[in-house]
Amino acid sequence: MTNPRVSIIMPVYNSEKYLPDAIQSVLNQPYTNWELIVIDDCSTDNSLNYVKQIAATHTQIIPLQLPTNSGAAVARNLGIDYANGKYIAFLDADDLWLPEKLKVQVDFMEQNNSAITCTYYTVLNASGQPTNKIITAPSKITYKQLLKNNTIGCLTAMYNVSVCGKQKMPLIRKRQDYGLWLNILKAGHTAETIPQVLAQYRTGADSLSGNKLKVLSYNWELLRKHQQLSFFSAAYYFLCFLWNKTFKYL
Repeated sequence: MTNPRVSIIMPVYNSEKYLPDAIQSVLNQPYTNWELIVIDDCSTDNSLNYVKQIAATHTQIIPLQLPTNSGAAVARNLGIDYANGKYIAFLDADDLWLPEKLKVQVDFMEQNNSAITCTYYTVLNASGQPTNKIITAPSKITYKQLLKNNTIGCLTAMYNVSVCGKQKMPLIRKRQDYGLWLNILKAGHTAETIPQVLAQYRTGADSLSGNKLKVLSYNWELLRKHQQLSFFSAAYYFLCFLWNKTFKYL
């Protein structure tokens, strides 16, 4: 089994509280052919200094900084520009990977020549305590299925540059990861899910997922403006999304 390079994209904004744990979860990976591109979005805390300090002793960590505060999509796209890996993966500064994440996912994608994959993950509260909630996904995900509900967790996603090309996130304020998955699947690819818990997502009162009205607004904008669906098609998929979210919380 080959061990191609994985480029890990990590946007950072005022994340010094959680950043050390996120980076350590990458350093803990037995799979070692990776580069971690950390893009600071003009943090006002000690995030950038911390990244520079740890990069001084870990040459696989590449610190970048945006000239002005520009948002997660711009930060991630700068990281994608710098990426040299066959695979591109994503990890936010407050989330965590389990140690076997990279090896399991790369092995699967190499065996199956996968375009894009995701995995199961668990949810932590803001203080990092487990909630016993596991987020799963269908084994195969098509474009039309994904329009109904985003079942690909950004912290678990990995796409194959040799199959998909180097794809960037749409420049929208929120839901840009969802837009990227949709664009990849719209080109005719199918996402595959590895049915293992390989990551941990940290939630909190200030997270986007905590503001359900904003989630609905951003989702409608994504369907209409960025996927360019007709009003009636967008309304259908929006209602599917609303039902799936309602069912999830019930």
